[in-house]
Amino acid sequence: MTGVAGIIVAMEHLGTVLMIWAHPDDETYLAGGLSAALTDAGHRVVCVTATRGAAGGDADVRSTELEAALTVLGVTEHHWLEYDDGACASVDPAEAATRLGRLLDHVRPDTVVTFGQDGFTGHPDHRAVNGWTDLAILGARETPLLLHSVARPQPLDADLDENFNVFELGRPRVCADDELALLLELDGELLDRKVEALLRQWSQTGGLVEAVGLDRFRTWVSQEAFAAPLQTA
Repeated sequence: MTGVAGIIVAMEHLGTVLMIWAHPDDETYLAGGLSAALTDAGHRVVCVTATRGAAGGDADVRSTELEAALTVLGVTEHHWLEYDDGACASVDPAEAATRLGRLLDHVRPDTVVTFGQDGFTGHPDHRAVNGWTDLAILGARETPLLLHSVARPQPLDADLDENFNVFELGRPRVCADDELALLLELDGELLDRKVEALLRQWSQTGGLVEAVGLDRFRTWVSQEAFAAPLQTA
């Protein structure tokens, strides 16, 4: 498949995929290439977003931008949970998990993609979404494959991460390649589509693109890595 390398779990084995995120743009930064690759291959991809991102900008603008980004990625099914941005940690986990459980039973995904316990950036909303998802899967009628967004040992642009405080609240789980379930190294049309989807969310990405240039931004978002959850005793 053009634009994808290093796939450890074959794409066709992912089946129907439910992606669960906290804010508009999480879905594209962390799994835009995966979404585009899956929809290109005819897979059903359903996206869930917990908040409309009002703490990081105008909620109406961000909502419109997200829908535009999903169109670029080929994702036609999307659900808002309508929780307050920045307040997901205050939501009753059982209530949120029940709502996600209904979606799990309705969509019946083969695979769920979301944050790990680290929240990838440490954001409390991201961590809360991870907890809700775990609870929802425990109570679901069928148990899907669960994949978390993770990082590789060598960042694509450590200086950019540092200069723009990407991991100010916390850092992602780092996995060696032999620990990954799925690795996408994007180029060509898939990278073009991911970048286009991010540019459709200009209220969130425009400042960074203008600061570092489009070429550097493209390289920075050209990799997506996923791993199974850490096993706990």
